[in-house]
Amino acid sequence: MSVSRARVALLGLLVASGWGMAPEAAPITFNTALPVARGEFIFRTQFIVIGKGDDVGPGQRDVSVTGAATVLGYGLSPDLALFGVLPFLNKEIDLNTAAGARIGRHSTGIADARLFGRYTVFKYNRRGRNFRVAPFFGVEIPTGDDNDGDKLGRLPATLQLGSGSWDPFGGLVATYQTLDFQLDGEVSYKRNTRANDFEFGDEVRLDGSLQYRLWPRQLGGGVPAFVYGVLEANLAHRNRNRTGAVKDDNSGGTSLMIAPGIQYVSRRWILEAIVQIPVFQDLNGMALKDDATLRAGFRVNF
Repeated sequence: MSVSRARVALLGLLVASGWGMAPEAAPITFNTALPVARGEFIFRTQFIVIGKGDDVGPGQRDVSVTGAATVLGYGLSPDLALFGVLPFLNKEIDLNTAAGARIGRHSTGIADARLFGRYTVFKYNRRGRNFRVAPFFGVEIPTGDDNDGDKLGRLPATLQLGSGSWDPFGGLVATYQTLDFQLDGEVSYKRNTRANDFEFGDEVRLDGSLQYRLWPRQLGGGVPAFVYGVLEANLAHRNRNRTGAVKDDNSGGTSLMIAPGIQYVSRRWILEAIVQIPVFQDLNGMALKDDATLRAGFRVNF
């Protein structure tokens, strides 16, 4: 089979089968508009290491979050896919007390889950490329403990595993795919509601991703495995948190992360890893700055 005919045949297989038969490259830090084949499942686990610090106040706070987020997706129809996300996290904070002692506090367990649906409203398929647009809507539900404590008392809201609130979110994701590269973009909004007299600030995000096929450079017959280089950007703005009617002037702000990564894509599974590097942080007051974030995991289609 010639290279050109192999390229056309491969794209036809990908478009016709969606994720159910041959996983394509996809964003690592957010969703994609590519379809999930009817009756097929996607199982994804991503391990996460997050650090926050650079505290200019007397507390000298250092926060770390480690854990994993498990995702299960199901293709209800060629255009409608349903997803559930369940995180398991360990949150830790080290800080100085007023007496000058250094203490640590932590919480471990299931965090708040997310349920959402994504529906394709526009698709354009041509030889060697396709384009899709899909809005998504869902809710974050309070499955995590929001009243955890230790010998010092109740943990602060930012260290709790759950918020105690039902928080709706939604957005729009678009994907442009060719045999050599893929572009994804997403805009989203999350409305955080009140629980325990506390309310996290609402969040607006703008995310982009480029996945470029590094190997093999020339396509032959069959459906080989692929290695993709990934470059993503994550822009987020968070409003200030509120306790009662009082805004926390040391919370919220705007940040931009640039994230290089890599994916190994086979017929049924994907291995992936990415590092999110903060390049701009305009935060309010003494809000903690993000350190580099590591994400690594795998996806399986069945």
